[in-house]
Amino acid sequence: MDSAISDPHNGSAEAGGPTNGTTRPPSTPEGIALAYGSLLLMALLPIFFGALRSVRCARGKNASDMPETITSRDAARFPIIASCTLLGLYLFFKIFSQEYINLLLSMYFFVLGILALSHTISPFMNKFFPASFPNRQYQLLFTQGSGENKEEIVNYEFDTKDLVCLGLSSIVGVWYLLRKHWIANNLFGLAFSLNGVELLHLNNVSTGCILLGGLFIYDVFWVFGTNVMVTVAKSFEAPIKLVFPQDLLEKGLEADNFAMLGLGDIVIPGIFIALLLRFDISLKKNTHTYFYTSFAAYIFGLGLTIFIMHIFKHAQPALLYLVPACIGFPVLVALAKGEVTEMFSYESSAEILPHTPRLTHFPTVSGSPASLADSMQQKLAGPRRRRPQNPSAIYEESNPKDPAAVTESKEGTEASASKGLEKKEK
Repeated sequence: MDSAISDPHNGSAEAGGPTNGTTRPPSTPEGIALAYGSLLLMALLPIFFGALRSVRCARGKNASDMPETITSRDAARFPIIASCTLLGLYLFFKIFSQEYINLLLSMYFFVLGILALSHTISPFMNKFFPASFPNRQYQLLFTQGSGENKEEIVNYEFDTKDLVCLGLSSIVGVWYLLRKHWIANNLFGLAFSLNGVELLHLNNVSTGCILLGGLFIYDVFWVFGTNVMVTVAKSFEAPIKLVFPQDLLEKGLEADNFAMLGLGDIVIPGIFIALLLRFDISLKKNTHTYFYTSFAAYIFGLGLTIFIMHIFKHAQPALLYLVPACIGFPVLVALAKGEVTEMFSYESSAEILPHTPRLTHFPTVSGSPASLADSMQQKLAGPRRRRPQNPSAIYEESNPKDPAAVTESKEGTEASASKGLEKKEK
């Protein structure tokens, strides 16, 4: 997981540019400002739109678009898994040929990128299809086993409009596969980021703090403690980072002196910001205070990262500045508004399936155990229908200890029965 921001300007070759001993010409201040501003803008777009789409995703009923909920256990294990993955990639690049590894990774991300980009542009493209467009429904179903042991592996529903989006995304995929152009890389990177913010949901604020705190340590260690992350970022030819050339004004679209921002610096804070947007909506106050506060905190943190990177001319772990800002600013607002308890008790997973019946409040009970038991028995006996019984049986139940009354009841019943027979005979 790449989550460092790098600035390969003024002669350094930190982002995978030419390293044949030649020195790059220094980037102009205008080119550097354009690169930094573009990276900041590209980072904000998937967070903003991904957070909005995460709300619709949580309320949706389509099983294929159901979000993946991150629990506190997942959050605690994530930095360890990310560290093992990062170290494994580093060792692979040291042991095996970088060319063959990147070829396999390119094919893998070629498929993933097409699917992610198609899912991203589908809502926008639907607005351009005319009403008379012949839209047919399709289903891709893969099962394993037979009979009662049959198990679904893939069950994906799509339509003709999705196929059109898939075709357009395939054009970008072929462009990336053949040229590795930075624009195609960024299109895939933005699609991955937006899908991550939309479909990865934290279940509560505490889980978000655990995840961001763990990755805070992860980012600082692998950037400042070793050269592992920067080495993998330079060697890894895959759309796991956003790049923008600092020499665009001099070389145009063929520029190759890139500043880069890892997707981890977008997705990880982004899913926390999206959680705060859903929390804002749950308060039902028609305000998005915590969302806008955390969004402004992200701008502040990333801007501070870029400033310090530019001053010290060294790659910076962006989460070092983003995590305190994205957690600290909303918590301070909650303290000022007296809503800290509500913030940390909010459960996002309870809203994933709003159409599913669930207990929304607990009934209040009072009284002695005996009175509660009597009231429950009355409620249980109320809606029941009793079987029709003859008068003698009812009288027996009401006076079971009076033999004379029982005898009189039987004689009266026999007399009434004999009178009925006599009338029929007549």
